[in-house]
Amino acid sequence: MERAEQSGLRSSSTGSDGARPAALARLNTTDAVRERCRLVRRWVAEARSPHFTLDESRLEGVADYVAQVTRANHPDLAIPLHSRWRHFSAAGIDRWGAMLPRLPAEPAHERIRAAIDLVTVSVLLDAGAGAGWRYREAESGSILARSEGLAIASLRMFAEGAFSSDPRRPLQADGAALLAINADRLARGLQCSLDNPLAGLERRVDLLRRLGQALAARADLFGRAARPGHLLDHFLRTAQRGRFPAPLVLETLVEGLAPIWPSGLVVQGAPLGDAGRHPAARTNDATCGIVPFHKLTQWLAYSLIEPLQWAGLVVTEFERLTGLAEYRNGGLFIDLGVIRPRRPVVGPQAISSEIVVEWRALTVALIDDLLEPVRKRLGLGADFALPHLLQGGTWSAGRKIARTLRPPDGPPPIALITDGTVF
Repeated sequence: MERAEQSGLRSSSTGSDGARPAALARLNTTDAVRERCRLVRRWVAEARSPHFTLDESRLEGVADYVAQVTRANHPDLAIPLHSRWRHFSAAGIDRWGAMLPRLPAEPAHERIRAAIDLVTVSVLLDAGAGAGWRYREAESGSILARSEGLAIASLRMFAEGAFSSDPRRPLQADGAALLAINADRLARGLQCSLDNPLAGLERRVDLLRRLGQALAARADLFGRAARPGHLLDHFLRTAQRGRFPAPLVLETLVEGLAPIWPSGLVVQGAPLGDAGRHPAARTNDATCGIVPFHKLTQWLAYSLIEPLQWAGLVVTEFERLTGLAEYRNGGLFIDLGVIRPRRPVVGPQAISSEIVVEWRALTVALIDDLLEPVRKRLGLGADFALPHLLQGGTWSAGRKIARTLRPPDGPPPIALITDGTVF
């Protein structure tokens, strides 16, 4: 909590003094994500799980595979950070660079605020699209699916002013426009139709509207204009000599955006965001049994690091970030035999189900185990951190092995019921 207090975060709790209970506040941290996921990993390793076993002898083979994929993707080993910005340049097109001339150079940092607006909306639309959905980009003729398709679709909507309430400033996202978004507008922008179905369209609309409400409610973070981009001003104002730790980005986002998650857990009146219940997460407080993931929020935290760096801020402590609990990373460990289902998993599973919570927790814990072995195989040092492992990396390797085993599109090894807001 010390970092949260230093950053000027405001509590959202229901306590009599307005202060969020410390145990709940801690769930907002990367440290809590890591600790609770390790508890689940220990539970499975001790053969207490009815769902999975672990074959840790296969981790060396996973490290080999991830290193091979990383070298293939980045032969010079100049591996960028894992972030939404990689998707905006899908098919080798610098779409953000092409948009820059349309953005004002003044006032100072306005282009960076616009970048944060764009990436925030785009990341929050980046839950599972479903196997059948495709986006056709008129400008390039590219046909894109899943994360890349959602990235380019949201970027094109941003370029058209779909998230701005000010016709004079179309290249922004603000609370008023997000509150007014409707299913027809989002369906047109995402090219969703009966012939091109997108999972969870209505829930995505609800998520964007809730985002609009959250932006308007936190002027201390998002300014009077209720724009995600004003997070830049918050960090410029609160950074210590221009520096702050990467986990603080997540803590700030979870605190500011906790109310937006329509399916999130609520404890003592406080929304917990992306978290699940699992019996391994034993504690002596109100958070007993809860495993936080904050997948989309942490994906957003990763994606905000570069714009913050563009503004001259120094982001430190990358090693305290965690892996992302999503199906490409998680599928890698099932497909290469580290996580072994005790029996065939029949039918789509709910995100909140114990088996999916356990799979996601194992994913986060096992990514930690890969970092040092992959470093050694690539001949890299401590500068190769988790954001590089994910980018190089586990996400690409998970997609590659899935397409090898389940062509052509490579769905996850466990089918999921997605609502378009979390996984």
